[in-house]
Amino acid sequence: MAQAERILYQFPLSHFCEKSRWCLDHKQLPYEAHNLIPGLHRLTTQRKAHSNTVPLLKDGPNWVPDSTAIALYLDGRYPELPLVARDPGQKQQILQWDQHAVALAVDVRRWLYIQMDGHPLVRRVILGDHRWLRRTEAVSWPLIIGTIKKHYGIHPDRAETTLKKIWYRLDPLEQALLANGGRYLIGTQLTLADISAASTLAPLLGIAETPWVPEGDEVLPAAVLALRDQLVDRPLGQYVLRLYQTERQARVDWHGQ
Repeated sequence: MAQAERILYQFPLSHFCEKSRWCLDHKQLPYEAHNLIPGLHRLTTQRKAHSNTVPLLKDGPNWVPDSTAIALYLDGRYPELPLVARDPGQKQQILQWDQHAVALAVDVRRWLYIQMDGHPLVRRVILGDHRWLRRTEAVSWPLIIGTIKKHYGIHPDRAETTLKKIWYRLDPLEQALLANGGRYLIGTQLTLADISAASTLAPLLGIAETPWVPEGDEVLPAAVLALRDQLVDRPLGQYVLRLYQTERQARVDWHGQ
């Protein structure tokens, strides 16, 4: 079977990969989402793009690593339905808020992994339907989660400091949102700034049809639920929920293959 022309290599649970999925979906570009194994992913990302991280986009002969670089590449290659405004002033603001969201995403990821250490949702989504991983789960899972913890700096004693950093970064986002009328961060239509902010906060809000929703008898930790309640009561949380309801028109299953 011929390989797809456009492939997004991903970790399904990653909010950086969700950001790139959303950018591709916003552009209405057909693509396939292919899952890589944390740790072993570097065999692909280093060989194809000299990168250690996902997402990694294959678009025909072109290989593009990093969620922000992917967004800018897509705008340059496919200018319809832009992600970044052409106006220099607005463009600068969009990219600044994108980078603010990137920094926030690192803290959100670290805090969630600390809170959900050993949680079945994390194990279920990361292992997915990969038959080899499932057959070797007793050996493969400790190696995978150990790699994740080491790479992302997951230490329980960092939880409180990381949560303070999250709140520190949330306030300027909310102020910018309200200053712009409460609908979008910049201008009058969805931009990369909104996609970055919303995909970063989605794991904290447990939005339907995203990877961060418990299944069956899975119960989220009390700290995660408490933070969710606080966010939902704020304009920023309501903004993210609204964007997912009205703007997030997913064209590809996040589970990948």
